[in-house]
Amino acid sequence: MQGANDLMEFAEVTGPATRRDFHRLPFLIYKNDPNWVPHLQQEIEEVFNPKHNACFSYGEAVRWVLYGKTKEPIGRVAAFINNKTAYSYGQPTGGIGFFECIEDKASAFALFDKCRDWLQARGMKAMDGPVNFGEKDRFWGLLAEGDNTRAIYAMNHNPPYYKRFFEEYGFTNFYEQIVYYRNTTDPPNARLVRLAERVTGDPNYRFETLDKKQAAKYAEDFRTIYNKAWKAERTDFEELSSERALELMRKLKPILDEDTNWFAYYKNEPAGVFICIPELNAIMRHVKGNFNLWGKLKFLWYMKTEGCRTMLGIVFGIAPEFQGKGIEAAIFTELGKRIQPKKSYDQILISWIGNFNQKMMHLLTALLDAVPYKKFITYRYFFK
Repeated sequence: MQGANDLMEFAEVTGPATRRDFHRLPFLIYKNDPNWVPHLQQEIEEVFNPKHNACFSYGEAVRWVLYGKTKEPIGRVAAFINNKTAYSYGQPTGGIGFFECIEDKASAFALFDKCRDWLQARGMKAMDGPVNFGEKDRFWGLLAEGDNTRAIYAMNHNPPYYKRFFEEYGFTNFYEQIVYYRNTTDPPNARLVRLAERVTGDPNYRFETLDKKQAAKYAEDFRTIYNKAWKAERTDFEELSSERALELMRKLKPILDEDTNWFAYYKNEPAGVFICIPELNAIMRHVKGNFNLWGKLKFLWYMKTEGCRTMLGIVFGIAPEFQGKGIEAAIFTELGKRIQPKKSYDQILISWIGNFNQKMMHLLTALLDAVPYKKFITYRYFFK
């Protein structure tokens, strides 16, 4: 594959040919990386489909493929503006994501320039990347540590040289997201158990697993906790609607294990939540990025014959008025009591812990005995 200095040509992704190349490029870049698992094409396409992505009702997005001299794709990228959050950072800020590039700095810089020019023409003063045009729990952040372990479902995986490209272009570290790891067979931390007992001994508290038959009820409880907890912590917070919460629950429902999803209540008021799914890349590696009919059949077959031995915690939140009371410890203790006797999982990964969330980082390391497993960086670049 040739670099951008040989001959650059951009094509906006607008039809079947450019969409095919957009998805084909990662297979060329990661062909020798045993830890890479391709994102599902269908899930990426939903990000750029106004019928599936509500962000288009208050924003816009574009994506390009960069071709070299032989007309082979050598890079790709997307740029987008979410007008609900773009003006909450002190200056109008857009986003870039889905960046992939051969190891050629000129090609990478050309991709960054393309995004900068498009965003600047629309009034933006900065850009964050790599981020998603949608939820933060997927396709968000540049992998900075942990490329020697298998990619996590819906999370980015990239070569180490991407970090050099971003930083040499002028992107600076905005914040970091850490994924933590713990063996499920390890005994619980004694201090964690003591904190949990303070709560579980109070009859006003109740802890229960998610019941899929009452998905609508738990979706609303999740929404209540989410809106309280994240609004208190993030300046770019976007409130979760009842409709969106129910949609998320419906999407997760087929893969949810009721044993690993917990809700805490105080006098029947939703107080805390932990949403955990099987780490699907154990199975998705067989699907090869295409969740068509054949891909779905392969998924069902390998899920039945191999299963997932790792669970992935994707949401952990405590309403502000209940923080510091031990609910976090109680949820993890109750989870351990449920799954350890069954020996259904070997390890747990807990994802997307921002380095601005020192309380959660302390809980995971000091009380849960979890260790950092992967680190992602969300970068910011200010336009000159």
